[in-house]
Parts: sequence; structure tokens; C-alpha cells
Amino acid sequence: MPRIEIGYFAQLGEQAGRRAETRETPVTTAAALYEELRVAYGFALPAGQMRVAVNAAFCPWPQSLKESDHVVFIPPVSGG
Repeated sequence: MPRIEIGYFAQLGEQAGRRAETRETPVTTAAALYEELRVAYGFALPAGQMRVAVNAAFCPWPQSLKESDHVVFIPPVSGG
């Protein structure tokens, strides 16, 4: 199984209890990875309300993943 580096921002980091992790996973897309993590950590936000970046570049949710990719999930920013 590929090892994927994952970064969490804002409320996702709080809900996961960490800001980053490396995870072995059988999933092959950013969307499937988020769904796996949503179930594991109870993320409330649907993927459609966030952006995803793979290897420091924004990408579509169906983006394929491979060994050592760095994936970051970016929730909407709020505040004043």
C-alpha cells in the first residue's frame, strides 16, 4: 500500500488531533482518501466545501495518488 503524507488545516487538524500524519492506504484518489479520513476522524465538512492540494498544487478531487505524495485538505477560511 502506498504511504501518503497528509496535512490538516484549521478544524480538520483539531478534529484529527494532529496537523500531519503519514498513512498507508489502499485508496487511489484524493476524494477516496478524504472519505477514509472523514470516517476515521469524524470530519463534518463534505469534500465539496474544501480544496485539496497534492504536492503543493491545487487539484481536482479525482486526482490520482501515488507513493510519497503530500496531500493537504484545506477547509474554508472564516474570521474577521
